[in-house]
Amino acid sequence: MVLGFAILLLIAGGLVFLAVMYNSLVGLRVRADSAWSDIDVQLKRRHDLIPNLVETVKGYAGHEKSTFENVTKYRSMAMQATGTAERAQAEGQLTMALKSLFAVAENYPQLRASENFSSLQKSLAEIEDNLQNARRYYNAVVRDLNTTIQSFPSNLVAGMFGFQPRAFFELDAAAEREAPAVKF
Repeated sequence: MVLGFAILLLIAGGLVFLAVMYNSLVGLRVRADSAWSDIDVQLKRRHDLIPNLVETVKGYAGHEKSTFENVTKYRSMAMQATGTAERAQAEGQLTMALKSLFAVAENYPQLRASENFSSLQKSLAEIEDNLQNARRYYNAVVRDLNTTIQSFPSNLVAGMFGFQPRAFFELDAAAEREAPAVKF
């Protein structure tokens, strides 16, 4: 009787442990999905703002055709990118193209004084800040999820239910630090 009760208690404890680990993993997965959704919203806002910015600068600096083409090309690539790594790479290229666009704009005092351009630049800076915060939160959640998936004993539960590690959303650090090249 005591042995049967002990076995029953052990089985019940194992099931409770399994449920707690599973729920923890599901919670982290849902938080990661939500955090990615936040990044996606900021990226869409950024993509929607870029054509207005390009058209504004184009009005003042029409001869900078290659800069405008690069911004447009990289925006398109970023919008079509799928996986986290591919999206991060495309967004890094778009960031560099935008830096080049702003470098061109620096050479046109009347453009910098334009209220429309200033408003667009301010909006883009706000979006970039929000994007950085969303990326930081997403990466923190992914770190927690990946740690839980790889840690014992939760790795047993993760393997049993098919939980997979997620990729971090990282922009190319070297490209982010590189100054844009502007040629006239």
